[in-house]
Amino acid sequence: MARYTDARCRLCRRQGMKLFLKGDKCFTPKCPVERRPYPPGMHGQGRRRKVSEYGVQLREKQKMKSIYGVLERQFRKHFEDAERRPGITGENLLQILETRMDNLVYRMGWAASRAEARQLVRHGHFTLKGRKTDIPSAHARPGDVITVGEGSRGAEYFQMVIPSMAKKSVPRWLSLDPDGLSGRVLAAPTRDEIDTNVSEQLVVEFYSR
Repeated sequence: MARYTDARCRLCRRQGMKLFLKGDKCFTPKCPVERRPYPPGMHGQGRRRKVSEYGVQLREKQKMKSIYGVLERQFRKHFEDAERRPGITGENLLQILETRMDNLVYRMGWAASRAEARQLVRHGHFTLKGRKTDIPSAHARPGDVITVGEGSRGAEYFQMVIPSMAKKSVPRWLSLDPDGLSGRVLAAPTRDEIDTNVSEQLVVEFYSR
């Protein structure tokens, strides 16, 4: 399975903003964006050329891919799926990305970052609709329940997470049961319920060229 293996903080510096890819580190003075607020590479501090319209659209697409941790081939499939659905393509794309298994585990507070959530899912710690799943791209629908598997509840990681679960605030379209180590998808998220700082219309324009 293909995955991004380079330094994630380089992605934030390339975009010139925090994408919150490293969990708690992003909120500390150790965040590279705070220490080196310029693009990576030997020419990072040099004079920057004006970015073309295509470049702006490409950068926004790359930003969205980086935030959700999806590589090009799978991201393109998500976009094609969004195009086939009724409604606004950009919002459909965000809904698809938000209802991925790895993102839901992150949104429910079981992981500090989407990368960590993806690893937990890959290791088979969660069930979706009562069935164990180790596929980060698995999609949940309204009414579906995500639960920490019986065999994982006693793991040291989840024992450390349990005390902080009651303090977690989840999006309105999700519900969380800290005591039962489970969460439910209440509805498909609307655009105003998704706090991801992206311009989905630019992504649509990029693929519509």
